[in-house]
Amino acid sequence: MARATHVSEQELPQEHQQPTADTTLATNTPHEKKPARELWADGLGRVGIRSAQVLLVLTLATVSVYALLQVRLLVIPTLIALILSAAIGPFVNLLRRRGMPGAAATGIAFVGLLALLAGVITVIVMSVRSQWSELAQQAASGLDELEKFLLTGPFPLDQEQLNQAREGIIQFATSSQVRSGAISGLSVVTEFIAGASLMVVILFFFLKDGEKIWNFFLRPFNGRREAKLRRVGRRTLEVLGGYVRGTAIVALVDTVAIGAALLILQVPLAIPLAIIVFMGAFIPLVGATVAGILAALVALVANGPVVALIVVAVVIAVNQLEGDLLQPIVMGNTLQLHALVILMALTAGTILAGIIGAVLSVPLAAVAWAVIQVWTAEDPRLEPMNPDLPPANTQPV
Repeated sequence: MARATHVSEQELPQEHQQPTADTTLATNTPHEKKPARELWADGLGRVGIRSAQVLLVLTLATVSVYALLQVRLLVIPTLIALILSAAIGPFVNLLRRRGMPGAAATGIAFVGLLALLAGVITVIVMSVRSQWSELAQQAASGLDELEKFLLTGPFPLDQEQLNQAREGIIQFATSSQVRSGAISGLSVVTEFIAGASLMVVILFFFLKDGEKIWNFFLRPFNGRREAKLRRVGRRTLEVLGGYVRGTAIVALVDTVAIGAALLILQVPLAIPLAIIVFMGAFIPLVGATVAGILAALVALVANGPVVALIVVAVVIAVNQLEGDLLQPIVMGNTLQLHALVILMALTAGTILAGIIGAVLSVPLAAVAWAVIQVWTAEDPRLEPMNPDLPPANTQPV
């Protein structure tokens, strides 16, 4: 009887079996383990995915900038040539529309630009050479007056402190750091000559075969994407050309006003200082101001504090005229950037590439903003802006 009533545990139905350790854990676990896909689907997962994407983009941008800086001897001349070609490209197109062959139109514009640059450099060198001795004498007398002011002014210094400062300057001028800097300066001059020569060659080919080069880069694209890229190219040429031409007009007005004031006040090196003002105007916000401060310092050394204060007043007035009247009229919608954006672009460009970076940063930032507007269909001027570019779906000749 006992054998008949004894039933093995294996023969019992499943619901009457004793719970094992595994089934106990399974029944006591309140939530099952989430699949990996669900872990990335909640809010924290989406934030993690977006953060990884941002880090990847920043890494790519950093590597790209680092790689471009390693070949800056090629990148900087190419950018300068692109900006110059966008500035004088309409003149070449005008000559072509009037029946002149493309090679002849390119040659005339190219030679004219080189002659203009050579003339500016010649005027600076000749003016400095002709007035250097006079400026040196006036600078020496001005330094003597400055020394007397430091000894007898409202906050007088003793002669021993001045002697120590003079000895420190002499030691620094004869130190190994200055000599090594002069040696590195020779390499900078060599790089400048090489970059200028490369820029001239690239500029010639941009003016001559710019359309073919652009068509070559657009060959992998077609349809709406190609049309949008062509619109980006047209907008880029417009922004760069308008920026350079508008800045040149504003700089010319600054140069004439400040140069006339320097000539009337008989400040030495008036013409070279005026040309420096012209070149400094291509660095927004700070370029013309720094050039005006340099002119005021020369006037202070050579002509005294009264003339220097007059120069400062002229520079301030010209800068106000430039910011309130000239730039809104001449530049128009070409430079649609906030002053803070311009300042940040100047700072980044100066850190990355020095003075050249400061000159190139603002037009490149303006181009980047214009490209974003075109790509997102928010550009208010989407009509064709350069009819000389070939139409879409065309192959380079």
